This record gives sequence, structure tokens and C-alpha cells, in this order.
Amino acid sequence: MMAKRLDTVKEYYFSKKLREVSAMIAKGKPIINMGIGSPDLPAHPDVVTALKESFSNPKIHQYQSYQGIPELRIAIAKFYLRHYHVTANPDSEILPLLGSKEGIMHISMAFLNPGDKVLIPNPGYPTYQSVTRLLQATPVFYDLSPENGWQPDLEALNQMDLNGVKIMWVNYPNMPTGANAKQETFRKLIDWVRERKILLVNDNPYSFILTDRPQSLLSVPGAMEVAMELNSLSKSFNMAGWRVGMVLGNKENIKALLKVKSNMDSGMFLGIQKGAIAALDINEIWFEQLNDTYTKRRKLIFKLAALLNTEFDLRSSGLFVWAKLKDTNKSSVEVIEEILQKHNLFITPGSIFGSLGEGYIRFSLCVKEDQINKAIKRITKK
Repeated sequence: MMAKRLDTVKEYYFSKKLREVSAMIAKGKPIINMGIGSPDLPAHPDVVTALKESFSNPKIHQYQSYQGIPELRIAIAKFYLRHYHVTANPDSEILPLLGSKEGIMHISMAFLNPGDKVLIPNPGYPTYQSVTRLLQATPVFYDLSPENGWQPDLEALNQMDLNGVKIMWVNYPNMPTGANAKQETFRKLIDWVRERKILLVNDNPYSFILTDRPQSLLSVPGAMEVAMELNSLSKSFNMAGWRVGMVLGNKENIKALLKVKSNMDSGMFLGIQKGAIAALDINEIWFEQLNDTYTKRRKLIFKLAALLNTEFDLRSSGLFVWAKLKDTNKSSVEVIEEILQKHNLFITPGSIFGSLGEGYIRFSLCVKEDQINKAIKRITKK
């Protein structure tokens, strides 16, 4: 008999929908998947070389440290200093993870009790809500709006009942909206949570994708005292399947996470850690080439989105294009289902990201240019 906690959540949308799409492909349907943000580009050759060379290490098949090998933590510290101007102690303020999604669960397990409240952006990443409910805590949604640049409205937050709130999730550059982080927003948030004794967590996997410069919440002076940050190699280094993430925070918070993590997994495969070290040492030319590809793809996605009668922000960051439906007579789910059945294109409905995602659809940039052009031809075909 299933645990009652499972009554509070549904199977992750993409887990269910991709089975349906796969079944359509198996039946011969020429589906173009523009739904999920799984980078299709290869990892850097140095990363693959590091993985291959690791197999000569006699310790390759052994259990690894729950904290990751020291070289990986040092590489993360150097990466944060070089790109974000953030200083972190690799011995006590950095914890490698099996993907940043694991970190959402670890942070929630470390700091939430049943009945606690969690501030979650609407629209926002569905996992924040799912994990909160699984731990019998209560999601409290705060609105993000285009009028406010998809930034948290602190005046509106001050009008809410914040009793019992333990964690506030933010995610900049934002998914799904593509909104950029603002240092002013970060500074205000740090002051706001400090006053209310709330743990602020920034989920930061998109900071190198189509941004002017990478930003970190932890670059705000004093942020480490009241905040943590998740990061990942999945998006910026095309290593989604490797499952490499990290969390940075003060010594006490990292120690609390390690209590959870050390009881949940048995460390990261050594070869993957070696590959991650190589990735973190890649120079800026890598990001320039990556963004050149995504800029070209985004331009084509804009063309496709316009053909589908939507409007969008030309300055969006990250791996997605967030597009507003001009015709609101149909729900976002109805719209994407119609596109899927009529044109064999899978696009994500905005409603899966929260009530304020209704009226939007989301396109992934993890699609080759020839496929996007093929999608455009399908839409324009009479």
C-alpha cells in the first residue's frame, strides 16, 4: 500500500508526457521534441578525456567520499571565484551533488518539519512544490509577473501571512520565464530574509546561457549567512546525464545537508568527478561558442513562436523561450495538444509551472536548427 504522502503529488509531467510522445514515435509519428531542456550538444572533449583517463586509477570502482574528492570541491571554489567573484571554503562551504535536483530534496529534508511553510514562485519549477508536499510542508506561492520583470514583489510578500515560513525558493536566471537576475533584487531579498529568519535558496543552473554575464546570489555581501545556492553542470556544460551539481552555503548549513546526503547516497563515481573538474576549468571561449549556437536557435524559435500567434521577450535568457498566447480561448494544454496532434511538435504548456503559467507555452532551445526549420515548414504548410 502506497504511503499517504504520495497522495499529495502527481507523477512529474515530463515523466508521463514523454512516455506518450515516445509511444507516438514508436508508431511512426515524426515528433519533434521542443519540450524538455536536455542539451543535445556534446560535452567538451577535455571532459570526455578526463573520464576515460580516470579508468586507469586503481580507486575508480570504489566508494567515494560523501563530500566529493577534495580536487572537485577546490575546482568548484575556483570556478565560483573566477566567474561570480564569490569566495567559498572548499572544505566547509561547498558540497557536490548528484545533480542540483537532489539538492532541492536535501535542503528541504534538512530544514523543514511537517507543517512548515515554503515560499515558491508562481510560475516556477514544479519540483519545489512536489518536494515540499512530500515532506508534509505547505507551499505558499508568491506571484511573478511580466509587469515586474518576473522579479519577486516584496511589497506583496509583506502582505502575506509569513508565520511558519522556513525556506524561500528563487531561480535566476528564471525558468520558465527567461527573466534575468537583478543584483538589486538579490540585495533586497538578502535583507528581507535576514529580517524574517527565512533561508533563501537560489537555483542557478542557467547563469551562462544567453546572459550578458553570469550572476550569483552569493555575490551579495553577507549572503552566505542567510542563503544557499544550487548550481549544475547540466545546462552550461552539456552534462545533464552525468548528474553533477553543487550547493554552496555557510558551514553550519552545509553540515546539515551532509547529514541528509550521507544517509541517501554513497558518493559520486570517481570518473564523473574527474570529468566535472575538467569542465569547471574550461575557458570562456566554450561559453561564447555555446551561446552562438543558442542565439541562432533562439532566432528560429522566435520565428516559430510568432507563427503560432504568440508574443515573447527578445532579451530572454536560459535554455527556453517563454511565449504568451494571444488567443486565450483555449488553455495552454489544449493548445500544445492541438499542435502535437496536427503538426507533430511537442511544446510545453505553461500551466505545469503554476497558475500564472496559464496562457503561456515554453519552447526548448535543445533542438537542432534543421529540426526547428522543419517545424517552421510544418506550421506554414497549407
